[in-house]
Parts: sequence; C-alpha cells; structure tokens
Amino acid sequence: MSLRTELYQIAARHQLDGPTLQRLLQLGDLETEPAGLEHWLPRGIAIFAAALGGFGVILWIAANWETFGRFGRFGLLQTFVLATGIGALLRPAGRAPLGLLSLLGIGGLFAYFGQTYQTGADPWQLFALWAALALPLCLALRSDVLWAPWALVVSTGVSLWVHAHIGHRWHFSTEDLPAHTAGWLASLLLVLWLGPLCQRFSGAGVWSLRTAITLCLGTFSFLALCGLFDHDVSLHYWLGLIATLLLAAVSASRQAFDIYGVSLAALSFNTLLVCGISRLLLHNSDSHDILGHLMLIGLVAAGMLAATVTLVLKLYRRHTAEEHAA
Repeated sequence: MSLRTELYQIAARHQLDGPTLQRLLQLGDLETEPAGLEHWLPRGIAIFAAALGGFGVILWIAANWETFGRFGRFGLLQTFVLATGIGALLRPAGRAPLGLLSLLGIGGLFAYFGQTYQTGADPWQLFALWAALALPLCLALRSDVLWAPWALVVSTGVSLWVHAHIGHRWHFSTEDLPAHTAGWLASLLLVLWLGPLCQRFSGAGVWSLRTAITLCLGTFSFLALCGLFDHDVSLHYWLGLIATLLLAAVSASRQAFDIYGVSLAALSFNTLLVCGISRLLLHNSDSHDILGHLMLIGLVAAGMLAATVTLVLKLYRRHTAEEHAA
C-alpha cells in the first residue's frame, strides 16, 4: 500500500474536512515537487528526444538509401556528424543530447565505410577507431550521457579483440589465457578511468562508472564460467574469481565506494563460488547422492547470500555515517 492511499484511509476514518486533508497531505510531503525535478526533467526529455530524433534520421536515411549514391551517402552521414557537433558547441543547453547524436553518427559513418570498401580489417578495429575519435568529444562534454555509451563501445572493441586473437573460437584453452588476461586488464582500466580517481580529468559520473562495472563483471563472470564448465577446470575460473573479488574490494574502499558496484561484484563472486561448489559436488557423483548435494548447495548459497547482504549493509551504513560526520 502506498503512502497516499494510507493517508486517504486515515482521512476517511477520521472524517477530515478539505483543509485538514490538505494539511495532512502536506505533512506527508505529497504535494511538493520532487527534489531535482526542475533540473533533471528537461535534460531527460532532451536526451530522450535526441534518441528519438536520431532514430528518425536513421529510418529516413534507410528509407531513401537507394536514391543516394556512394558519395551522397558519405556526405549525408558526415553532414549529420558535423551538424550535431557544431550544435553541441553552439548550444550549451543541448550539448549532451547533441553530443550523443554525434557519437552515434561517428559509429554509423565508420560502419558504412567498412561495408563500402571492405578493407579486410577486423571488427574490433572499427570499434577501437570509433572509441578513439569519440574520446575528445566525451572529454569536451564531460557527461554520463556520452561516457556510458562510450564505455559500451570500448568494451565491445575489447571483447572483439580478444575473440580475434584466440582464433575466433568459443572453446577456451590455457593458450588463450594471455589474450583473456589482456582483455580483463583493459576492462579494469576502463573502470579506473571512469571512476572517482580520474573524475577530475574525465568528468564521468556514477552512471558511466556503473555501466563500466557491469560490463567488466559480465566479462569476468562469462569467461570464468566457461573455464569452470570446461572438461578440466581452467585458470580462467580462478582468475575470474580473484578479479571479481578484487573489484568488490575496490568498490568497497572508502575512496571509491559505490553501493551498486559492491552489490554487483558480490553477486558475481557468490555466483561463481556457488557454481564452483556445484561442480565439485555434482561432477562424477553418484546419482543416489544428488538430492543431498543439491540440499547442501542450497544451504551454502543461502548462507553466502545472508552473509553478503549483512556485509554490504554494514559497509553502506559505515560509509553513510562517515559522509554525515564529514
């Protein structure tokens, strides 16, 4: 039941008149404007409008694609990037949405270049070039609206680079560990770049950091689980477990505390550990012991979840108390 419903039930129970009901709603803080609404609502609408406008431009180009020649298509895409870039420079109020359109236009331009000339380059090179050319734009605007998709572009490029350097195979081996380790280090560097330690240089906020943490932990967990369920447990699992624990420790530190990062890293660590225990108990086990093993796995998972929630809440309360004391 919502607070508003409860207040109306109290008013009906005590038969409050109109002025008294308004006073009750004011005491419940239901008639005041949410904090920050005037600041964030126009910006949110502008970003949403930019996304819809960019999608409309893409649909219009696709609908009239056959009417343009090769140079006309290049000119149209370049004009779109140039116009949104100049608009972001001249219109401070619309810099974030126009910058987002420019960033997306850069990707579209290079994607069409790769399709047109078939240079033979690997897909990761397209994403690397996209990220490199969009970096000055992100540094100039210093907004999560650009840093968050830029983190996605970088993470995609890193994943494609790793996939290309292991021979485009999905079966991992110990020989692939150097490439995967390099990809993990690149993901950690991305989190570091968008984190509080480099914030004065990047201007990135909490949402771009959380995007980078989500992508980083997703990579760690996926590769670690692939290593766990291989024929023989590879080093990918153990390195993924250690890297996830390391990222949880960094997110829990006083300088870089983030409740989202701590919770997601703890969830990833618990998932990997429970999966490891499950393989240990169920691999080559007797069918008569499966029920007992499943019950033990459930108890271990429940205990780890309870301990993790307690620890995360303790860290959050301590960090909140330190902020209030400061």
